[in-house]
Amino acid sequence: MTRIAADPAAVNPVVPGQTTAAAAALPLRESAEIQGDILAGFKKDYVQLLFLTIGDPVQARRWLARLRHRIATTRDVAAFNATFSAARRNAAGTDPASLRTVWRSVSFTYPGLEQLVGGPPIADVPNGTTQDAFVQGAAARKELLGDTEANDPSQWLFGAQHSDPVHVVLTVAADRAADLGTALAREREEIAAHRLAIAFEQAGATLEGHRRGEEHFGFKDGISQPAVADFDEPDPARPEYQKDKPGTRIIPSGEFVVGHPTDHRRSASLPDWMADGSFQVVRRLAQDVPGWWAQVADQLKVLKDAKAVPDTATTEWLAARLFGRWRSGAPVAKSPDVDVPTLPGADADNDISYRDDPDGRITPLCSHARKVNPRDGLKVRTTDPEPLAEKGALDGRRLMRRGIPYGMPFDPAGGEANGPDAPRGLVFVSYQADLVQQFEFVQRTWIEGADFPERSPQVGRDAVIGRGGQVAFPSGGTETPTASVELSLRQFVRTEGCVYAFTPSLPALKQLADGTIPPGGGPAKEQVLTAPELIQRGDVISSHKARLRFNDLTGNLVVHDENEREIWSTGLDPALEFKAVRAEFTADGELLLPNTDGEVLWPPEGERLGSHPGAVLVGQTDGDGVIRAADGSVLWHTGTAH
Repeated sequence: MTRIAADPAAVNPVVPGQTTAAAAALPLRESAEIQGDILAGFKKDYVQLLFLTIGDPVQARRWLARLRHRIATTRDVAAFNATFSAARRNAAGTDPASLRTVWRSVSFTYPGLEQLVGGPPIADVPNGTTQDAFVQGAAARKELLGDTEANDPSQWLFGAQHSDPVHVVLTVAADRAADLGTALAREREEIAAHRLAIAFEQAGATLEGHRRGEEHFGFKDGISQPAVADFDEPDPARPEYQKDKPGTRIIPSGEFVVGHPTDHRRSASLPDWMADGSFQVVRRLAQDVPGWWAQVADQLKVLKDAKAVPDTATTEWLAARLFGRWRSGAPVAKSPDVDVPTLPGADADNDISYRDDPDGRITPLCSHARKVNPRDGLKVRTTDPEPLAEKGALDGRRLMRRGIPYGMPFDPAGGEANGPDAPRGLVFVSYQADLVQQFEFVQRTWIEGADFPERSPQVGRDAVIGRGGQVAFPSGGTETPTASVELSLRQFVRTEGCVYAFTPSLPALKQLADGTIPPGGGPAKEQVLTAPELIQRGDVISSHKARLRFNDLTGNLVVHDENEREIWSTGLDPALEFKAVRAEFTADGELLLPNTDGEVLWPPEGERLGSHPGAVLVGQTDGDGVIRAADGSVLWHTGTAH
C-alpha cells in the first residue's frame, strides 16, 4: 500500500498551475494539528464509520493513545489529494491505480468526552449556543431539526435513547475495498482489546460504473463545496473565489475550524483545548428511489393538467428543477431546457448566479440547490431592495460536507440487494464550527422552513430532502412573476440516525489520551470585544458568570448569570413601536442600541460615554460587564459581579 503523504517530496506539493509563493501563502495546507477530513477531505471510494461505546475510560484513553498516531492530518491528506488530482487530470479523469492509501479520523460525542475527561469537558454552556446543542445531542433537538414522524429518533438505528450509547465515531476511509477491510480488522482488534464496543457500523461506498459521483436518485453530488481561506488558492482576478474553480467562494476558515477567523459572527466561547477542532454531524438519510421518481411523474401530470409547463416537459425536466441541477450536475440556472454534461475529468459547473431570478422562475425557490445554498439571489422578502450579500450574511452558513452513498443502487432487473425495499441512502457528514448557526440553521430555517424565503403563496420545504407538504412551483415562465401551481410532495428521504460529535485537533487527542484536560475544560476566561463590533440575535458574549446578549424580542441588551437568570437589562420598553435591532460597540468605545432608522434608543443622550478610541467591552469572570478605556480604567459596567 502506497502512502504518498509519507514521501518527503509529496509533503508540500505545488499543485500544477500554482506558484511556490502561492503554496507558501496557504498555511493551513501544512497543518499537522487539524484532522485531515475537515478541510482537505478524505475523498475515498470506501468508507466505514464505527460508532463506539466506551466500557472503561482508562482503557479508552490507552486505546486513544495508540490510535492518535494513525489519525490523518490536514498536511497528509492535502498532499495526497493534490498528487492524486494531478494524476487524474493527466489521465482524462481516470483514477491513478498506483496511488492509494487509508485514512482515519476520530470524533467524540459529549457523553464520550465526559468519559475521557472524567467530568464535563465544557463548563460554560449558555442556552442557544453550539455548546448547548452539543451537550443535548441531535435526538433531543428533534423538533428543531424536523426529525419527527417518519424521522423520529424512536426509529433510529443509532444516536437515540433506545440504542446503545455512542461515545466515539471512528471513520476509516480507503481507495480500495481490500485495504479498508485490512484496516478495519486492525481497528476491531484494538477496540476489543481496550474494552470498547461497536454500537453500530455504517458502510459507505461510491456508486460504481456510470453512477460514479452520484447519489441514489441519480444526481451528481458534492459539487458546491466551499473553498477555505488559507487552504485554497484565491483567484487573482476574483479573490473571494477559488482559483480554477469558478463560482466556488472562499470562506473564512473559522466557519469550519474552531479558533480561526469567521465571516460575520462571534466565535463560540469554547475552552482552549477545542482550538483547531470542528463539530461533526453524522446523519443516515434513507432514500426511497422508486417512490421519489413515481412522485415526480405524478406531479408532472398535475403541472401539465394546469398548463403550467411546456408540453415537452419530461420527468427529467421536472426532477432537475426540484434539485436545481440536471443529473450531470449542470445547473438549471444556465441550462433550463436540456442537460449539458461536463467533459471527462472536468469539474461540474459551480459558477451559478440567481441574482436575476430572485423569485425562482427558472430555478424554483423550493429546489434543493437554492434551499441549501441561496447564493447571490436571496431576497428574504419580496420587498427587499437587493439580495443579501454572500460575504457577511450567507458565507457563515456554509457547511463542509463529506457525505457518501450507502447501499446498492435501485435496479428493478437486479437482485434482492437492488430491490425497492433494500437499504440505501446517503451517509451525510458535515463539519462546522457552530452547530446552531450553521447545520441547525440550514436544516431548520432553510430546508424545513416552508416560509423561507417569504413569498405568497408559501415556497414550501426543500423539494428533495424536506418532510414534504405543499410547495409553490412557478408557472407561466418569467413573464408572469407571481404565477404558481401548488404541488403536494410526500417525504422520500428519512432520517435513520444522527449524532453530534467533536473532532479534536491532534494535540487535543494527546491531551485526552493523557487525561490532562481538567473537568470543565479549564478555567473561565474573560471575553473581550474590540471595536467596532455588532451584537446581534444569537450572539452570546459569555464568561460563564456573565452572559451578555441582545434580546431581539424586547430590543434590550441583557445579562444572564450562569443559571440563565436575568440580572441586568438596558430596560427599554418592549412595547416600543420601533425597537432596537442590534447592539453596536462603536469605534469610539460606546455601547449603543439603534433602531432601524439609526436612532439611538439607549443610552439616553445625557449618559453617553463620549469618544474613547481603543476601549474594549469585557465580560469578566466575576459576572460583571465592563467597558475599559485603552489605559485599563473602567468607563462603565453593569454592576453584576457576583
